[in-house]
Amino acid sequence: MAMVAPLDMSMRTDLLTLMQWLSPAFPLGSFAYSHGLEQVIAAGTVTNASTLQDWLSETVQFGAGRVDAVLLCRAMAGEDMAPTARALAASKERWEETLAQGTAFAQTLSNMGKSARPVALPVAVGEAARDLALDPAEVAQLYLHAFASNLVSVAVRFVPLGQSEGQAVLAALHPVIAQVAEAASQTPIEQIGSAALMGDISAMRHETLDVRLFRT
Repeated sequence: MAMVAPLDMSMRTDLLTLMQWLSPAFPLGSFAYSHGLEQVIAAGTVTNASTLQDWLSETVQFGAGRVDAVLLCRAMAGEDMAPTARALAASKERWEETLAQGTAFAQTLSNMGKSARPVALPVAVGEAARDLALDPAEVAQLYLHAFASNLVSVAVRFVPLGQSEGQAVLAALHPVIAQVAEAASQTPIEQIGSAALMGDISAMRHETLDVRLFRT
């Protein structure tokens, strides 16, 4: 059996730093956003754990998950991805969602003494992570896990699902998250893009949903 090299102390500390940034306790206001999931639940598209898993898998592989992961990795590489992030936002709500969270992320870091600028969330995280001794694929993987976790929490509250069902869905997404993060770390900016049209349309329709619990 191959031995896995242990992490040195600086990497351990940086990993804890990243986990703090991406934890529900970090004040981004992520709980207020459903990324259009509220719309598809209201429409009867997502009604149980199985349909939730399908929807989240598509979103991570072909939608905002993949796009955000590439933006993050390119930002970590030193590229200015802020204009590209804005251009790729498929709807007004999608842009407000990522910018508001990125702004909150930057403000919190600034209050902690670390310089950061208010840009789309994956760009803000990628720029901040340049100083961490972590691989871009690892950072993207934890970012996507936090993204999926928040949406699972939305479904647990709004479908509603049981907590165990929600955690089972999240666990089933781990291979997808790992695959997308690894691919994103090797994707040049020329190949960035998404193909989750129903997710984009749902985000647009959410703007006119009569009763809304979430901002997107």
